[in-house]
Amino acid sequence: MQYTRNFCIIAHIDHGKSTLADRLLEMTQTVSARDAREQVLDSMDLERERGITIKSHAIQMDYFQDGIKYKLNLIDTPGHVDFSYEVSRSIASCEGALLIVDATQGIQAQTISNLYLALEHELEIIPVLNKMDLDAAMPDEVKDQIIDLIGCDIEDIIEASGKTGMGVAEILEAILKRISPPKGDPEAPLQALIFDSVFNPFRGIIAYFRIMNGTIRTNEWVKFVATGKEYQADEIGVLKLTQHPREELSAGDVGYIISGIKTSKEVKVGDTITHVSRPCSSAIAGFENVKPMVFAGVYPIDPDDYEELRSSIEKLQLNDASLTFEPESSVALGFGFRCGFLGLLHLEIVQERLDREFDMGVISTVPNVSYKAYTKKNEVIEVHNPFGMPGPNLLDHIEEPFINGQIISKSEYVGPVMNLCIGKRGILKNQHYLTSDRVELTFEMPLGEIVFDFYDKLKSISKGYASFDYYISGYKPSSLVRLDILLNGESVDALSSLSHKDNAYEFGKKMCSKLKELIPRQQFDIAIQAAIGAKIIARETVKALRKDVTAKCYGGDITRKRKLLEKQKKGKKRMRQVGNVEVPQQAFLAVLKLDS
Repeated sequence: MQYTRNFCIIAHIDHGKSTLADRLLEMTQTVSARDAREQVLDSMDLERERGITIKSHAIQMDYFQDGIKYKLNLIDTPGHVDFSYEVSRSIASCEGALLIVDATQGIQAQTISNLYLALEHELEIIPVLNKMDLDAAMPDEVKDQIIDLIGCDIEDIIEASGKTGMGVAEILEAILKRISPPKGDPEAPLQALIFDSVFNPFRGIIAYFRIMNGTIRTNEWVKFVATGKEYQADEIGVLKLTQHPREELSAGDVGYIISGIKTSKEVKVGDTITHVSRPCSSAIAGFENVKPMVFAGVYPIDPDDYEELRSSIEKLQLNDASLTFEPESSVALGFGFRCGFLGLLHLEIVQERLDREFDMGVISTVPNVSYKAYTKKNEVIEVHNPFGMPGPNLLDHIEEPFINGQIISKSEYVGPVMNLCIGKRGILKNQHYLTSDRVELTFEMPLGEIVFDFYDKLKSISKGYASFDYYISGYKPSSLVRLDILLNGESVDALSSLSHKDNAYEFGKKMCSKLKELIPRQQFDIAIQAAIGAKIIARETVKALRKDVTAKCYGGDITRKRKLLEKQKKGKKRMRQVGNVEVPQQAFLAVLKLDS
């Protein structure tokens, strides 16, 4: 154990985490020249294109120093806020962390939130200043920011460049010297933490774990504490670029277990593995079931593809256990699924993967968050869908989820950023200047207000400089109303949304005028109305296409014209009773792009 080091890398998106990991793998000769490519640990095409890490990855490196072979276990973590639970489990599996900061951009929001997670678990932090080869690098300024943040000495900060390989030897040296070897008793009952799992179509679910105490051998019977299920360890081993089987692993080791598990729900990130014959007295603290925060309806473009969409989502769920779904139907869109996601990026990635990996074109409804509705009988109903909301006669009050958001921006954009947050019902809690021209703003605001277009607006008003991170702070009572859209008196369920009382009138008005542009004209008038309960708050009318039936009347008595017009009027009335209004697909997407 004294020659083992377990560490992870924490950084904001695009600060060069995956590139620096590539250099570490090259220097320790874990990856041969033939297998070398950019972002070795990012296995998904989507990760490589977007330059973000979606799934955690683990890899073992062998490093020789003074004739001694050291085992370095690198547990890579996703940087995005949506995957913060996975990050916390990866951090719990380590003794140290490389804190990577981009020398051209300085400290950003996710760097801080992941750093706090690492400090909570009492990890040794090694600060690294990356991208030092760029002309725009500001080493002195960014070093001051790091010293302010973690209180280290200036000599502790390692200058490096993932592109050129500068400083990589110093990083490896620091990992050996500063990070302590893992603690644990190989003779104690087995206690191992699952920090990730992947699905293999031939072998089932492969769980990645870190052993805290005890020893595990091939073919032993093990138990997963949270699910209570028992399995035989068909194969255990360590993770290099591929899987390397081993006969036994003991305290301090990071490895994988294959036991023929077929459903992803049976392997939960954060669960504890122990022996059936000699179980540990307590599970490893910190386990929680991942709760989705954003919900959206996902429907196939062609209703005949419903079963195909179901099997596609089930297969996707094997690789992504945090995705939840249940069947639902809509009058406008037919049969589909109500899916739960960790956040907006997660929603976007799932949609993209359905399209690429399964060739499934889907329509998604307006994303919304889960609310708690309290009825007059003191019942609590969890509402994921505007149509699940109890009527005003039964409803006592509604609670909605609130977040604490951190925004780090240049000081010249503070005014517009504050206006944006206050417009989204945000309350400014704190304002802290990190340097003379960088400010950290802390807001409390409803989660429902950021699921539309908050990121886009924040990036455009700050010219791309502001970074945003948040965590859920709890539920609070709120005056929300259900806004229904009616076409000729018929409610269109897929266009319904929950809105704050103060914003409902404005939002309803915009929806009606947008739909007026998108719905094609028919042979009869179409009334588009926005309603709260029985009260109509906005209305637009798509005028009928009108044939000139009196064109053939030249001269003669007026009664001839009137007779024709009356006949047309009766026909329009009858057509209105039997005609139905087709809502084009753009109308469902337009709701997301409303400039509210």
